[in-house]
Amino acid sequence: MSSISILLGIILISFIIHATAVVPFINLLYRVKFFKRKTAVIASMTDTASVHIRSKSRTPEGGGLLIIVITSLIFAALLPLFKLLGVNITHVYPINEEINVIFFTFLAFGLLGLYDDIVKYFELDRDLGYAGLKTRNKFAIQTVLGLIIGSLMYFNLHISIINIPFIGVMNLGFWFIPVAAFVVITFANAVNITDGMDGLAGGLLMIGLFGFLMLSVSVLDTPISIFIALWLGGLIAFLYFNVYPARIFMGDAGAMAFGATLAVIGLLLGKTIALLVVGAPFLVDGASSLLQIASVKLTGKRLFPIAPIHYWLLKIGWTEPKIVQRAWLAGIMVVVFGLWLAVI
Repeated sequence: MSSISILLGIILISFIIHATAVVPFINLLYRVKFFKRKTAVIASMTDTASVHIRSKSRTPEGGGLLIIVITSLIFAALLPLFKLLGVNITHVYPINEEINVIFFTFLAFGLLGLYDDIVKYFELDRDLGYAGLKTRNKFAIQTVLGLIIGSLMYFNLHISIINIPFIGVMNLGFWFIPVAAFVVITFANAVNITDGMDGLAGGLLMIGLFGFLMLSVSVLDTPISIFIALWLGGLIAFLYFNVYPARIFMGDAGAMAFGATLAVIGLLLGKTIALLVVGAPFLVDGASSLLQIASVKLTGKRLFPIAPIHYWLLKIGWTEPKIVQRAWLAGIMVVVFGLWLAVI
């Protein structure tokens, strides 16, 4: 049996398990009221974007948590089973250290996002209200986690280089640690910011992961390939209920974990530039929000009427499905471009 057929089977199995669990999980989230009770948009604001934001306030968020738990459990059972059955498992780095980096990222950022969600939705801190963790506290924790991940990759996996198309390999040495941390933190927040419309972040992640699955197969890294296949199956099942009109969102637990782990996979595969290209829709959306904040703090004026960009498109008259569909098409093309850069 070829590796491709095995991975396709893994995607199918993951999809079936996630699809079976997602409806009861959505019902559970409704029962415990795991959704926003407040929004930052006041009722007097009646423009299209403001109405859209308020309309999502009682949609449960936690789909990402379900994917994290099920994907982790299946992986923990599947890899030993493959070894027992004599399936050929190849890997670029020491297998235990590689898996540790992936799942430390997946679970640590997931737990951080979950804590943020819990504080936000159950209003455990009345001073914070709907906002969740304070930005500086969240960023401080993300920085620590990012530096740990960078250190694990540098010291345990001995990764210190990035490959730049048309230029060659650049050895960063010890500086790889802060660079890796910056990339991981950037993607964690960019995906979180993009998760503001039905199917937007989830669809872009699905498209990007198909690209990285192809790259992981090409370098014969079985653990990464299995992990991506399991993650993809879960994402597809989640997207069925996340596309317009959504019955569930990722939540910060999913968005942070997925963004950070996407970055780690790109770094592990040695395709940093391809990662930046594939992640361009997330980075552009996240950058628009960052520039808006910087403009307000420095000049007292907004750079855009509203940020991030997907809300601005909504404000100028694009419908939500149109924005998401166009973003998916853009995502397909940047993945094609990123794959091309990765293999030339």
